[in-house]
Amino acid sequence: MNQEKTKNRWIVVFGAVLIQLCLGAVYAWSLFNQPLIEKFGWQAADVVFTFSVTIMVFSIFTIIAGKIQDKIGPRWVATAGGILLGIGLMLSSQATSIMQLYLFYGLIGGAGIGTAYVCPLATCLKWFPDMRGLISGIAVAGFGAGALLFKPVILSFLGSYGVSQTFFILGIIYLVAVVIGAQFLVVPPAGYVPAGWTPPVAASGQGADFSTGEMLKTFQFYVLWIMYLFGCTAGLMVIGLAKDIGTNLVQLDAATAANAVVVVAIFNAAGRIIWGTLSDKLGRMNSLLVMYILAAGAMFAMSSITMNYGSFLGLCSLIGFCFGGFLALFPSITADYYGTKNVGSNYGIIFVAYGSAAIVGPMIATSMSQLTGAFLIAAILCAVAAVMSLLVRRAPQLND
Repeated sequence: MNQEKTKNRWIVVFGAVLIQLCLGAVYAWSLFNQPLIEKFGWQAADVVFTFSVTIMVFSIFTIIAGKIQDKIGPRWVATAGGILLGIGLMLSSQATSIMQLYLFYGLIGGAGIGTAYVCPLATCLKWFPDMRGLISGIAVAGFGAGALLFKPVILSFLGSYGVSQTFFILGIIYLVAVVIGAQFLVVPPAGYVPAGWTPPVAASGQGADFSTGEMLKTFQFYVLWIMYLFGCTAGLMVIGLAKDIGTNLVQLDAATAANAVVVVAIFNAAGRIIWGTLSDKLGRMNSLLVMYILAAGAMFAMSSITMNYGSFLGLCSLIGFCFGGFLALFPSITADYYGTKNVGSNYGIIFVAYGSAAIVGPMIATSMSQLTGAFLIAAILCAVAAVMSLLVRRAPQLND
């Protein structure tokens, strides 16, 4: 492939980021909680549960969409995801019961997010074998930054139009933007190698393209899946409870505690790019080992010290920074270990660990009488994951 054609791979990144910004707006769900409670009189816990339903459905549909896009390509699958997401939100504008909200936003909208999410990642990894860590970091940073970008937009719409009409308007915006972004997603030709890059020499049988069935037969898959679950459990616990941590443990007023939500989101997005870039230089497992040690230390500190405003922001930001790194590195590791041919479906299976963490994290937090107890459990999980990273430093071989 000539140099001019090679440069076009960055157009794929543009489409990927456009899609991910819209999908990542799901992290701004908390902005809808109070308006929905006030309008319909629903229980707060029921409204908040919409987010858990959405994330779980999202993670499940990455498996389905990943398998389909590996066969027919990413453009039409991502287009379908954008349409599903848009329709889900537009239907949510008509919801008058909590079950309708679960169906429209959680099931249909979540299916749309999951269907579109895996396509940009899988496509970018195929175009950038020379910088997988950086490029997956950029792709998922768009998802992490989505809530930051759309927060003022959503707040403006809520103030001007109310919660139901806001769902409808956002549905149109997401549908149009994701469908446009999807048109930039094309896979490189077979045997594509970036100009000036020489693929590293791998051991016999290593670096081959594993089918999902072959991946599931490897020891490394199960270790990686559990590691991902443990890291995301800690990350989502802090992201979901940042405001409550500030008000309950640090005795901050609600407005001041809410600053942590924004700060964590910034570090979450930054961590995806920075850790992705570092992993290209330090190695994926070395980077993961450092991240899990940092996350374990931060969670242990949150469980044992009396936090002030500064330490509260610092520790939450460190967790968000590492959490962003987890989301950036595991797609790259999947491509490194199991090849890029089936990376959509293979990463879809691994990504279910993230969806499971969206359930496990809140369950741990709500089951403990004190939040500090939940933080201690998360610290232990991260420490275990750090040790587990030492067990999978060797990539699997297809004839293992």
